[in-house]
Amino acid sequence: MEELEQGLLTQPWAWLQLAENSLLAKAYITKQGYALLVSDLQQVWHEQVDTNIVSQRAKELNKRLTAPPAAFLSHLDNLLCPLLKDITYSSEATFSCDRVAGALILRMRSELSGFPFHWNFHCALASPSLVSQHLIRPLMSMSLALQCQVRELATLLHMKDLEIQDYQESGATLSRDRLRTEPFEENSFLEQFMVEKLPEACSVGDGRPFVMNLQSLYTAVTKQGVQVRQKHQGTGDPLASGSASPQGANNHLLNHPEQPVSSAPSLSEPEREPMGTSGPMRRPQLSKTKKKKQPRGLFS
Repeated sequence: MEELEQGLLTQPWAWLQLAENSLLAKAYITKQGYALLVSDLQQVWHEQVDTNIVSQRAKELNKRLTAPPAAFLSHLDNLLCPLLKDITYSSEATFSCDRVAGALILRMRSELSGFPFHWNFHCALASPSLVSQHLIRPLMSMSLALQCQVRELATLLHMKDLEIQDYQESGATLSRDRLRTEPFEENSFLEQFMVEKLPEACSVGDGRPFVMNLQSLYTAVTKQGVQVRQKHQGTGDPLASGSASPQGANNHLLNHPEQPVSSAPSLSEPEREPMGTSGPMRRPQLSKTKKKKQPRGLFS
């Protein structure tokens, strides 16, 4: 069942709107079984089954249908996975859920070969280790990666300010005054963000903003973690039992945080100070040797 566990980990979360409420869900289905994770932002439920359970449950719920487990799994995959990958997808199936004694039963109704097809996902409360693996550790890695990206952007803004200053000292002027900007001050920017933008940025709601905006980064972080664990397992490193280093994921995600991680080697980065949350960043120093040049771009 390792394939199911690993496959589920690297799947993005989806927003599933039901008549009763909305849920976050992710699923991974193969010919050998399926794994499903569901959350209402209060609790997390999980189910993982093999072909024996699929065959038994299919007989209980669909007495008029006879097919191998692989056929039922294929039908579940065709109905569920497109819905989880595209929030605007109009599924042929209808869903409802019931909560009984700490468990969540997600019911699905559709048709198969012209006959009614019913399926119930029996999800039990997820273990703390599973919640950590799918939520806590990936979210921590995502936070560190985004912080690292912000600091890289701040460094780039400082360099741009120094470049503009050099142009101005060489006699260049703006052709359009409305494009004028003030030099970037990191501390002032962070203070203003905390006061004006933080309340809106922290609005989790029903989880939809997380699903709509951050799933590429989520899958990049989880795939990076799987790759690191596989590398440790191949070398017999005891760290294989733990999660991937968040710093390793950060380095890979600096330039393209919304692109999934591939097996290609990560690009090397320029040297910079270690990440930190206190103290202003040291600004790059501009060489005192100036070259006279013709103004370009916005400057005339």
